[in-house]
Amino acid sequence: MTWFEVLVEGVSDVPAINEVLTRKFGLVEGEHFRIHPHQGRGRLPANPLAKPDPKQRQLLHQLPAKLRGYAKSMPADAVVLVVVDVDDTPCKQMLDDLTSMLSRLPVRPKRVLFRLAVEETESWFIADPAAVQAAFPRANIASLRKIRPDAIIGAWEALAAAIGASRDSSGTEKLRWARQICPHLDLSAPASPSLRKLIAGIARELVVTPL
Repeated sequence: MTWFEVLVEGVSDVPAINEVLTRKFGLVEGEHFRIHPHQGRGRLPANPLAKPDPKQRQLLHQLPAKLRGYAKSMPADAVVLVVVDVDDTPCKQMLDDLTSMLSRLPVRPKRVLFRLAVEETESWFIADPAAVQAAFPRANIASLRKIRPDAIIGAWEALAAAIGASRDSSGTEKLRWARQICPHLDLSAPASPSLRKLIAGIARELVVTPL
């Protein structure tokens, strides 16, 4: 079975990725994958060969160094899956920046899969109003149905409004929302295009056909 090292921006991204890997593909955490949350997205360093600042724990800041390290420590058939929120960055620019960085590394893992959450992982939730309502029965899902899947509209704020939470909600609150919603996500035919691409990419790495 293929091993996955999964890099995400923060702890609130973990439930969605874990749900995809376990429920959709039947993988077991610790046996088939590990998920590594960071402290935000950050920016790719200008020099991908530079030693990262240990105080900067953002995903993109640490990414080149981590990829260099995985190239030396991981089995050749293992996959590094990197899931990044696009926020308001154009998808093509984000992917171009990531692939350019990877190409500049003198040593790199043989299998690296970049996937984008458009706009952020909360976009996957608001694209699935039924999942939100299953987790929060009093949610105003009518407002979510008006939003085009993966629209750049401030997804977590839209989710907060729909479930009656504060726009000043903490990261702990976002993690709680994710844990409640993710078990109900439709992973067979997700409305979110970026979630579909994540699932399709993992399926190709596993050499299986998506269910």
